[in-house]
Amino acid sequence: MQSHFSAIVIDDGPGPDRAALKQLDNSELPRANVTVRVSHSTLNYKDALAITGRAPIARSFPMVPGIDLVGVVEESESPMYKPGDAVLLNGWGVGERHWGGLAQRARVDADWLVPLPTTFSPREAMAIGTAGYTAMLCVIALERHGVTPEAGEIVVTGAAGGVGSFAVAILARLGYKVVGVTGRLDEAQYITGLGASLVLDRAEFAAPGRPLQKERWAGAVDVVGSHTLANICAATKYRGVVTACGLAGGMDLPASVAPFILRGVTLVGIDSVMCPREERIAAWKRLSTDLDLSKLPQIAEEIGLSEVIATAAKLLDGKVRGRVIVDVNS
Repeated sequence: MQSHFSAIVIDDGPGPDRAALKQLDNSELPRANVTVRVSHSTLNYKDALAITGRAPIARSFPMVPGIDLVGVVEESESPMYKPGDAVLLNGWGVGERHWGGLAQRARVDADWLVPLPTTFSPREAMAIGTAGYTAMLCVIALERHGVTPEAGEIVVTGAAGGVGSFAVAILARLGYKVVGVTGRLDEAQYITGLGASLVLDRAEFAAPGRPLQKERWAGAVDVVGSHTLANICAATKYRGVVTACGLAGGMDLPASVAPFILRGVTLVGIDSVMCPREERIAAWKRLSTDLDLSKLPQIAEEIGLSEVIATAAKLLDGKVRGRVIVDVNS
């Protein structure tokens, strides 16, 4: 095993130099029981916030960002894995409290890892990543609460982003009628290409609205929060289900109890970070059957580790469509 590896490293402090591509030694890796030779990671919204410093995502410094990784086990002190096993990781605080995947090597707890499904190549697994896995958790929650394709339209906010793109693609493949919402109407063709029947302007949802609106949605996948989530809830049908998994528009929820006590609407929180291992494995198993892999080239683009810092700012500025795969060895 080589003693040095490349990584994106964030140091505490403001300014453009807080993140840099550096060479690290294996002795600097954090303590944990499995060492993984990383092949691919991703650049997610949360990673971009950490790298640019626009939000206090990193809890300690120096920090290697990257909430996803896929690779091969090099060393293991756990009976769960042996050298040579292909594994992936989503969440569990890596890139926030523990060094993450935007590096050629990672040392993590065995409990955080899941076996890489044989259905996916490492690159495909990272094209899906936390975004696709979170979208699948949302779909499973809708199903668990009884929302069927016959129930009516499912609205997906942030439909040109990572989670939204996968939610549209999965729901459409399962036979749901999907309406995508985006602030980038120039991406409407992309969203309909994933399976949406209609694309709406985010501006229709972003302002304060009436606490109870005309019933339209049988279900929803929301990545935005704030007024958008409040308006989605207000227009959800009797006994409809809204899944909430993001805060791109804000952490607040300026809503009323009206949709919940007058229409029996269910608001389901989706946490992908600390989700139990069994549910992770189930979600990845569903992705292997319910996601059309031919859609991945439309959803994901690939960059090298040296391009991550510049791309992070573009992602936060809304200039990146879908997913960003990072080949950490490129």
